[in-house]
Amino acid sequence: MAKYATISVPKSVKKLLEEARGAREWGEFLMELYNERTTLRSKRAFEEAVSLLTPEDLSSMLTCSKEFREKFALR
Repeated sequence: MAKYATISVPKSVKKLLEEARGAREWGEFLMELYNERTTLRSKRAFEEAVSLLTPEDLSSMLTCSKEFREKFALR
């Protein structure tokens, strides 16, 4: 059997979360929120990193990546 914990939040926050949760279990709902947030952070970090690169940087990275894939082999 799973162990449960109580999380204290303001009533206004709980009301908003209950409305968004609908019929889902709390654990499922919170994991979905966590996964969405993690994915969004990763996408934003990637987009920020790409925005810092010049077209020459991107071209060089693609060339190096292709060369690595062509030469890489497991022994």
